[in-house]
Amino acid sequence: MECVYFSLGSNLGNRGAHIAAALAELERLLRNFRVSRVYETEPLYYRRQPGFLNAVCSGYTASSAEILLRRIQRLEHTLGRRRRNVPRFGPRSIDIDLLLYGKHLVTGPRLIVPHPRMQERKFVLIPLIELAPYLTDPRTGILFWKYLLKIEGQAVYFHSFSRYTLAERK
Repeated sequence: MECVYFSLGSNLGNRGAHIAAALAELERLLRNFRVSRVYETEPLYYRRQPGFLNAVCSGYTASSAEILLRRIQRLEHTLGRRRRNVPRFGPRSIDIDLLLYGKHLVTGPRLIVPHPRMQERKFVLIPLIELAPYLTDPRTGILFWKYLLKIEGQAVYFHSFSRYTLAERK
C-alpha cells in the first residue's frame, strides 16, 4: 500500500459540487482517506478566468500510479472536464492531479510524480501542509513547507464550508 496525495481544483459551474463529487469518488478508491479544508484561490498561470476552489486529499492504495491516472482522468471526464479546444491552465469543471505516490519517483510520457509544479503553487502547498506538515519532497528531501516560504503573491483564502456541505450548495 502506498500513501498518495491528490490536488483538486474547480472554477466552472458549481465548483463546490464538482469538488464534493470528486472527493466522494476518491474516498471510495482510497483507505484512511483524509481531506484538507477547501480554499478559494486566484488563477495562477492563465489569469483571465474565474477563481478556483482547491483542496488536497490523501489515502492509501494498492493501485499503481498509472492506474490511478486513468481513474482520475475518467472521473474528470465524468464531471465535465474537456481537454480539447481549451487553453492550457484554462478554466475547467474539475482538475485532479496526482501529487505524490509514496516516496516513488515516476517519470513517463503521461505522468510525472511528484507533480513537477507543485512546489511553486500555494494552492497545492497550503492544503498539503495542512494534511502532512512534515512531509518531504521525495526528489530533494526538502520539507514542503519550506517551498511555501519562497513563494510571493498567489492569494489563497480559507473557504468556510466543509466538503459535506459543498454538494448542498447547488
